[in-house]
Amino acid sequence: GVPSTGSGATRLAELSDASALLDFFSDPAVHAPIYSIPRPLMEASVAEFIQQNRDEQARGEGLLSLSLDPAGQIAGYSDFQFWPQWGAGELAGALRPDRQGHGQGGRGVLTTFDWMFRALGLELICITAALDNVRTARMLDGLGFTRMGEVESTRPDGTVRRSLVWEMTKADWDAREA
Repeated sequence: GVPSTGSGATRLAELSDASALLDFFSDPAVHAPIYSIPRPLMEASVAEFIQQNRDEQARGEGLLSLSLDPAGQIAGYSDFQFWPQWGAGELAGALRPDRQGHGQGGRGVLTTFDWMFRALGLELICITAALDNVRTARMLDGLGFTRMGEVESTRPDGTVRRSLVWEMTKADWDAREA
């Protein structure tokens, strides 16, 4: 299963989650720094995003998981993309603003990256973040990810965002933990 990143349950997103996920994504603190969130933000585009991820899951190329708080509300999401032919994967995600800045995201990402390497057998994790996403940059640098440069990331609506790119190999992850 998908690793839990908080005090509530973690499960795969379902089409019936579209309205709640739209509410979660509607907060600028959630959607502004992430280029892969559907745009324009509407229930139909969020439902399409969920279905696209379910199709990717069926092909072994992705997962969309939701972290729920103890009340059953969406507290975070993780969008995994996999390239099995290269043994590589990518992760996008966010926590609800009231859960940011308390170390929960850092603990959750450690569990998630470890799961990606061990349970999924990935050899490489790639991450992109907006140039001004200081929190993610600080976290990835602190975890020992290697900055690989910049790319242009294209949002679902076709607009472009400059992004920093980091990579971590399984060998480097294992060495970091030793």
